[in-house]
Amino acid sequence: MRKFLSILLVIMAFGLFSQESVRAVEPSEILDDPKLEARARELSKNLRCLVCQNESIDESNADLAKDLRILLRERLKAGDTDEEAVQYLVDRYGEYVLLKPRFALHTLVLWIGPFLVLLIGAYALWRARRKVVAAPAAKKVEADLSEEERKRLQELLESEK
Repeated sequence: MRKFLSILLVIMAFGLFSQESVRAVEPSEILDDPKLEARARELSKNLRCLVCQNESIDESNADLAKDLRILLRERLKAGDTDEEAVQYLVDRYGEYVLLKPRFALHTLVLWIGPFLVLLIGAYALWRARRKVVAAPAAKKVEADLSEEERKRLQELLESEK
């Protein structure tokens, strides 16, 4: 029975501290209109806390994140669309405030860079593997060469460098 209660207590603790229930939004920030509040919560999940940097303003307890949440809610109450409210924050704080950067010419490296690194790495591995496989075969062929053929091969290899 004690083991069961211990397990139940641990499960309840995880439930209390789950990702959805632990939010930094204070009761004083919550809007009266549930639809506007839902919009604000959804938008704030995609905006970066400039202090914490890897947390959204919805999750962050930093003072700046609180200010950004309040500013976002004020813009929504003023009648801004979701895009206008986010653009207002981007205009003020730069695109760094977005957790997911927009796909544009100036962010192209962010979007394509990882794939380029992966391709370059795959190419380097392919080249290294090809050299390792080719080396024993070349030594076997070289062993069967006459002295004259070896000299000619050496000349050719030196001319390629």
